[in-house]
Amino acid sequence: MKTVCFYFQIHQPFRLKRYRFFDIGADHYYYDDFSNEDIIHGIAQRTYFPANNMLLDMIKEYNGKFKVTFSISGSVLEQMEVYVPEAIEQFKELAKTGCVEFLAETYSHSLASLTDPEEFQRQVKAHSDKIELLFGIRPKAFRNTELIYSDDIALQVADMGFKAMLTEGAKHVLGWKSPNYLYSSASAPELKLLARNMKFSDDISYRFSNYDWSEYPLVADKLVNWIASTPESEQLINIFLNYDVLGSLQASETGIFEFFKAIPRFALAKGIAFSTPSEVSNMMKSVGELAVPYACSWAGEEKDISPWMGNILQKEAVSKLYDITEKMHMVTDRRILEDWKRLQASDHFNYMSTKLFPGPSVFSPYENAYDAFNNYMNILSDFIDRVNGQFPEGVENEELNALLTTILNQEEEIKRLGKLVESSKSETQSVEKKSPATRKRKTKDAS
Repeated sequence: MKTVCFYFQIHQPFRLKRYRFFDIGADHYYYDDFSNEDIIHGIAQRTYFPANNMLLDMIKEYNGKFKVTFSISGSVLEQMEVYVPEAIEQFKELAKTGCVEFLAETYSHSLASLTDPEEFQRQVKAHSDKIELLFGIRPKAFRNTELIYSDDIALQVADMGFKAMLTEGAKHVLGWKSPNYLYSSASAPELKLLARNMKFSDDISYRFSNYDWSEYPLVADKLVNWIASTPESEQLINIFLNYDVLGSLQASETGIFEFFKAIPRFALAKGIAFSTPSEVSNMMKSVGELAVPYACSWAGEEKDISPWMGNILQKEAVSKLYDITEKMHMVTDRRILEDWKRLQASDHFNYMSTKLFPGPSVFSPYENAYDAFNNYMNILSDFIDRVNGQFPEGVENEELNALLTTILNQEEEIKRLGKLVESSKSETQSVEKKSPATRKRKTKDAS
């Protein structure tokens, strides 16, 4: 039986305000609160509220046979909690149905997997903790920022205990292979890989309302017929989308909600089921391994990491940010730690792309890539000064690293000694309970 895995990415960064050179050292607040509130309210009205209600109705209508998957960044969750808490409540209702899976990812939708393994692990744990706190579900499958994947990243993800991971079904990765199978990682064979079906996903994301498209209009039964007509052996269809497709990138006037709502009716009539990534990895066997020595993603024509690290501006910004990682692991100031998370969002580096956005873009708040770079670097200069101010002058990273190791060792020793103390207390209490002398004393005292 064929099964469809619908996955939605949900993310919004904390957008930065206009920050000039003369603000360095004088202003330590970096965010455009007005834009952040305005944008999250707009997207909630166009997408989150109507789409969540629609999905909840679909799950109820089909008695749990329809299932979806979400990956929601920590950044957008924080904004929802402040500006649109109703959206959080809707996701909680969806979680209660048992038909929705929440994936783990980097908390800040960052590039940590490409730059610092320790920071990557910290962010994934922080994100999993946040999902469990809000929705009562600990993520079992993983999706990296913008589906960025490589053999090295797979090793890190497998070491964190995940059994399944999503990736892009890029042609240079799959070659002659079809994305409609379950694969495993060449570097970590125990990690199952779900490859995005680019055609079906992009038909919905980018071509749905395109009058010039030869297949326009795209209706539910047409999509289901395409899925049903794939070879019999191809049992897995992964349709991975940005949640903004529903109502924002494709406006409600295009009929996107009606189209999506009709999909289960036609699919179930043809014996096509719906599954989550964890269900797929448990019920299907891998047909082979995928080797990906160089990082791929779901962005751009090349499906690589150039949208974030493709030019000298982006590389300089990423390098400067992650040069202070070792120091950040020792910082305890909550405001600095909060800024550290927010400044890592991949969007900031995407705005510096000269390939995707040679001029003004609807996705970028800046006039051009150089404007984005200058603004970010001004903020980063102030932030680095604040971080350096947390440590004695002249201390090098090597010394800090040695100090951090000492502190960690001391923490482990304190934990070990604490366990010994607790164990000794338990043994003492057990002996006292069993001792006849103790029982006699307690009886005498009671009388």
